[in-house]
Amino acid sequence: MSPRQSRLIAHVIFRLQTGGLENGLVNIINNLPSDEFQHVVICIDTFTEFRLRIMSADVPVIAINKKPGRDPAAFFRLLKTLRQYRPDIIHTRNLAGLDGLLPAFLAGVPYRIHSEHGRDTDNLDGSNARHRLLRKLHRPLVHRFVAVSPDLAEYLHDDIGVKAARIEQIINGVDIERFFPAGSDSDKCMDLLSFSGDRLVVGTVGRLDGVKDQVNFVRSIGALFDRRPELRNRICIAIVGDGPSKADVEAAIAAADLTEICWLPGGREDIPEILRTYDVFVLPSLAEGISNTILEAMATGLPIVATDVGGNDLLVEDGVNGQIVPAADSDSLGSAVEALVDDSGLRKQRGENSRRHAEEKFSLQTMVARYRRLYDVPKR
Repeated sequence: MSPRQSRLIAHVIFRLQTGGLENGLVNIINNLPSDEFQHVVICIDTFTEFRLRIMSADVPVIAINKKPGRDPAAFFRLLKTLRQYRPDIIHTRNLAGLDGLLPAFLAGVPYRIHSEHGRDTDNLDGSNARHRLLRKLHRPLVHRFVAVSPDLAEYLHDDIGVKAARIEQIINGVDIERFFPAGSDSDKCMDLLSFSGDRLVVGTVGRLDGVKDQVNFVRSIGALFDRRPELRNRICIAIVGDGPSKADVEAAIAAADLTEICWLPGGREDIPEILRTYDVFVLPSLAEGISNTILEAMATGLPIVATDVGGNDLLVEDGVNGQIVPAADSDSLGSAVEALVDDSGLRKQRGENSRRHAEEKFSLQTMVARYRRLYDVPKR
């Protein structure tokens, strides 16, 4: 078999679905030069229609369909897949991606990268002993580690024992041509426009999962309305996304009597248009790496309210393009939203600062260039 002219990268993730990690992966695949790199996406679990966000039809997306817990058959399916494609590089992501490292070693994949993109719901502070042990056991199989935020780089170094020289920190980037401020109503999501009317839209976007804590967002708005009932006629809230916490979010909405002014459309593909309909963007997470949704909201020119977790304070400069509040603190979150609702000038100023920060500091081109250098290793 003659050698390939381009490097083949096998990206191993848990599931290809709507999410920040997955969005970042798609951005990398879509923007790396196709004459230099080819890709295959291997899902430990399965994939959704989100795979259609990959622009090239030449990128295989493969589901291993691993059962929960130990699944030796899945191990051998993954090993067979890697032997079939013979990638030059494997890039595994987060805890579930570790399952790809031993098969990659046995399949003779010459260069192995592992990256950390955020915290697991059951391991918000990184202290889970089993998770640490798994990462330490796989550490010798990895040539290069990637962290998307300083706290994750610190976790890899201090808790997993990875030498600093083996850690690359690459902050996510945002497509500022796809995400931009609204110029007119024609730029906006008509579904949300017809729902919101003349109200200010205070919204979030993200997988409905306990770690994203949309329930606290709902409670914060409910508490704000309890203090200032007149704001019920000025605000509606939007919670875009789907996931395992959907029932909890719906219950919180009902308990706070917000059903009539809450837009909960599930997962959507028109996120740029939806964000252009927002007036304030909220990220209430309990843990984060570098939030793609904050970056997208910044590029859209929105003022941000975000919790003080992960890399959020790298993106949101407190008092400049938004406000950082303690995690799981509904009073602080509600007060930050209240300040923006009450002051249109503040919303405008912070929104303009958000867009400028996105353009100057967090461009997609910068991120892709960093990954291009990371993947610049000898071909098989």
